[in-house]
Amino acid sequence: MGLINILLVDDHAIVREGYRSLLNKQPSLNIIAEAESGEDAYVLYRQHKPDLLILDLSLPGKGGLATLIQIRQLDPKAKVLVFSMHQNPSMAKKVIEAGAKGYITKSSAPAELVQAVMDVVNGRLAISEDIARAIAMDSLHGKSAIVNKLSTREYEILRMLVEGKTKADIAETLSISVKTVSNAYYIIKSKLEVKTDLELMHAALQARVVSVSDYL
Repeated sequence: MGLINILLVDDHAIVREGYRSLLNKQPSLNIIAEAESGEDAYVLYRQHKPDLLILDLSLPGKGGLATLIQIRQLDPKAKVLVFSMHQNPSMAKKVIEAGAKGYITKSSAPAELVQAVMDVVNGRLAISEDIARAIAMDSLHGKSAIVNKLSTREYEILRMLVEGKTKADIAETLSISVKTVSNAYYIIKSKLEVKTDLELMHAALQARVVSVSDYL
C-alpha cells in the first residue's frame, strides 16, 4: 500500500495538532483533512474518501457514535479507528458492533496508536490493552449484559436520554423523528425491564453506559 490518507476528527485543535505531528512522522501516513464535529466529518469523508477515519467519541452535536453509524451507512467499507478518553467497555462493545475496526484510549502510548492505525488499515482489529482488560473484566462480572439487549441505535438514544437531552434534541441530532425516539424510549425500558426514568438511570449507571463522574 502507498500513502495512507487519514481523516482526523477531534473537537480540540491542540489535540489534533498532537495527533497530526505524531502520525505525519510516519512516512506512509498523511493527514488529508481534519474535522471538529460529526457534521463536518461526514462532509469531509464524502469529499476525500480517506483510507482511514480516526474518530473521537466526545464531539459536539451529533457525537462520535452517531457519526460512526452515519459514515458506515454511507460507506459500509469505511475503516474507522475510535480514539477516545472513555475507558468504557460498554461503549467500546457498541462502537465495534457499529462497525469500527478499532478502539484505542487516549491514555495509550503513542506507539500503540501508530500500531493501531497500521492494524486497521491492514484489516486487523485494534483494541488497546486497557480496553481489552476492561471488556474482559466487564464480561466476567456481567455488568453490561443488559445493554447487550439493545441495538446500537437504542444504546445511543439511551446514552443521550440519561445525559439529560430531550427527545426533540435527540431527534434533531440523530436526524430521526421525535416519534422514532419516543418509540425507542419505550422499547429500551421494556428491554431493560424498568418502569421509571430513575430506574432507567440506575440501569444505565450499572451497565456503565454513563458513569457517575460524568455528572460531577
